[in-house]
Amino acid sequence: VPEDLCTAEKIKEFVSQSSHPGLHSASVPGILAVDISPSDSAKILTGGADKNATVFNKDLEQVVAVLKGHTKKVNRVVFHPTEDIVITGSHDSTVRVWNVPNSSTTSILRVHDGPVTGLSLHATGDYVLTTSTDQHWAFSDIRSGRLVSRVQDSSAPVALTCAQFHPDGLIFGTGTADAQIKIWDLKEQSNVANFPGHAGQISALSFSENGYYLATAADDSCVKLWDLRKLKNFKTLQLEDGYEVRDLCFDSSGTYLAVAGSDVRVYLCKQWNELKVMNDHTAMATGVRFGENSQYIASTSMDRTLKIYGNQ
Repeated sequence: VPEDLCTAEKIKEFVSQSSHPGLHSASVPGILAVDISPSDSAKILTGGADKNATVFNKDLEQVVAVLKGHTKKVNRVVFHPTEDIVITGSHDSTVRVWNVPNSSTTSILRVHDGPVTGLSLHATGDYVLTTSTDQHWAFSDIRSGRLVSRVQDSSAPVALTCAQFHPDGLIFGTGTADAQIKIWDLKEQSNVANFPGHAGQISALSFSENGYYLATAADDSCVKLWDLRKLKNFKTLQLEDGYEVRDLCFDSSGTYLAVAGSDVRVYLCKQWNELKVMNDHTAMATGVRFGENSQYIASTSMDRTLKIYGNQ
């Protein structure tokens, strides 16, 4: 655990430090996705219902880049870990790779026949995993735009709703529209494990950085935690009736788990107790991420704001 990691006691005292409503269009309201740059924790990437993605510097409180090119809403966004590159997925069925300094598209991945629902960067930083309502997952080279593989689960043809790589880059998880969580071996392109138990569409999944846990959510007002070594559900965080989960995220140390949806909340891993609930958004929260060493948290919402939480 890093020395500078924010303590649980400090997270309990987090407050909304700032709110930014001007990043996306007011006429097509809603920020749908968020990510924080691993190499510069001040930089925050958002994807909007207005078809744009925006890079915002929270310390300078200014927009660094507006990324225009998608023809439908941008619902998945990822920062490259080491380079000034971002990747976006859209309902226009394309994935775009962008050079941030000049706000330009460097490649367009046309690998799906429906909205892109999942987007995850491989550990190498060279390849991206995507899923779509078209029932396929795809693995593509972000430099050349080349499609490496595209796979459909022939045993169960169903829309895919989310995706994430395991930190080791060898396996990944996908969520389906019919409550299934599937673990895949990338090299073999085979489905190696399944986690049943949710009801409704899988809305989010997140691997912890140490690779031991998987957190999942669906339309059933709970978060399930899975032990990847024993392949079992060891804990279910029951949320209030009707609670909707839109995003899940572990911090980079695997100490905290954040949930975004009907509100924004943080849990302490291992004990799995709730540390903090933040009710600042006036509409559904769509995304949540931890800043470096969990010194701050960012969330986005259909209320079209990006909010920053930390200590006063």
